Amino acid sequence: MDKLTDAEVGTLVRELYIDAEPDIVFDVVSSPEYVEQWWPDEARYRLEPGSPGELVFRTAEGDEIVQQFSVVESNPPRTFSFRWTHSPGEDPAAGNSLLVTFALTASGSGTTLTMTETGFRERGWEEAELERQFREHIDGWNYFLPRLVTYVAGMEAAS
Repeated sequence: MDKLTDAEVGTLVRELYIDAEPDIVFDVVSSPEYVEQWWPDEARYRLEPGSPGELVFRTAEGDEIVQQFSVVESNPPRTFSFRWTHSPGEDPAAGNSLLVTFALTASGSGTTLTMTETGFRERGWEEAELERQFREHIDGWNYFLPRLVTYVAGMEAAS
């Protein structure tokens, strides 16, 4: 495994173009019923900042991985952000969770979505665990974000 630089481990950023208007993309990245179609197997949360929730991922073996989730900001159709990965019972904050922000910008007939995930260094993980976690999130977003694009394309084709 190649060594990641400090800059690489600090912030994960992905930018993609989605052929749909920002209000549609906002719903797909924020509403639990849509989020379940491209990301976790179950999304249980309210769109109210600060309210606790969960994302449930099922493994190939049928095990469940439950991640804590809390909306930070919901500003349709521009920004949706949340904290996740904190321990059950903890209030999500810098140092115990990761912050994900979806920023949406109208671009031609579609939307440019910029996804940023921060907070890896603030978690206080040892270097090897920090790199492992960062790589897992790179792999995860590289898998799930294209599913988001495909899901929106299917919605647009059906309408």
